[in-house]
Amino acid sequence: MSEKRLAGMARVEYEKGRRIVAPLMGFPGVELTGSNIKLAQQNFGEHFRSIKKLVDRFNPDLVFPLMDLSVEANALGRYVVFPKDDSATVPKDHFHLSDLDRMREISFSFDTRVIGYIETVKLMNVGLPSHVMRGAYIAGPFTLAALIMGAEEAAMATMVSPEELHVLCDFTTEKIEEYARLLISAGTQLICILEPSAVMLGPAQFREFSSNYVKHLNDGCRFSGVSTVYHTCGNTMNLVREMVAAGVEGLSLDSAEAGVDLRRVMELVPPDVAVIGNVNPTSVLLQGSPETVRSEVVKLLQDMRPWPNFILSTGCDLPQETPLANIEAFMKAGREGA
Repeated sequence: MSEKRLAGMARVEYEKGRRIVAPLMGFPGVELTGSNIKLAQQNFGEHFRSIKKLVDRFNPDLVFPLMDLSVEANALGRYVVFPKDDSATVPKDHFHLSDLDRMREISFSFDTRVIGYIETVKLMNVGLPSHVMRGAYIAGPFTLAALIMGAEEAAMATMVSPEELHVLCDFTTEKIEEYARLLISAGTQLICILEPSAVMLGPAQFREFSSNYVKHLNDGCRFSGVSTVYHTCGNTMNLVREMVAAGVEGLSLDSAEAGVDLRRVMELVPPDVAVIGNVNPTSVLLQGSPETVRSEVVKLLQDMRPWPNFILSTGCDLPQETPLANIEAFMKAGREGA
């Protein structure tokens, strides 16, 4: 079995006595620039400045734009709320399957917020040091379906109207793939597929309505030479095998407090798939001290010592208010404790 690129990169660093260190951070960058989340998510110059400040200060091995699950839903005309100092949200709104007739006519390449993220990735591609891998986020097919029709309705549809849900997931996959192609053209090297809504599903439903569709997205990215990571929040222990079956290069998993036993995960995942995680972004990075952060990172690195395919990260994106000293402690401990 040939080694996937991300696991191969992790192994090379492991053999040098270090780990890839890549906290999921974007929001703390707006603190460094004196900006706010709303402005950064709608002004690609401000957005890039925030990411550049993070890279200049912390020198991570991989960096993403600000995590934003609303981009694709917004591009499809769904109602979106833009708080000044928080992520954009998609409130539940009316949806009927016939609405897809109009949505199919919408081109993502003309959407202003999509363009903003594409331009941010372009600036990352030319304005960041070449040794820093440039990532990008896309919503997962089931998560976008849940944003369109409502999370409870999507979960219920897996049982009472699966045929209709498949029609919607076919559509969301097509549109997400359109967005992914734009990100790839802009120069992204890695795409992280965000499927937080799918954590509520059992393994069979997860396979049917998430991982089978993610496999299609992964195949397109792989054809373009772009790495893929599958991220699902919460306790995903019963879903790990299904996530691997999508063919992705890496799994990004939540913290131990969410129920994720990373040692057990490493035993379930083949060595050619990278496992990325999983220090708690709130109880440790946001609320802890630098000493607490260092202790947690050192412990995690010790636990992961047998596995070359581990990449040190956080369980999810860091909150905006995360103390910069804690991020520094994370990076320093990650660099020294491999």
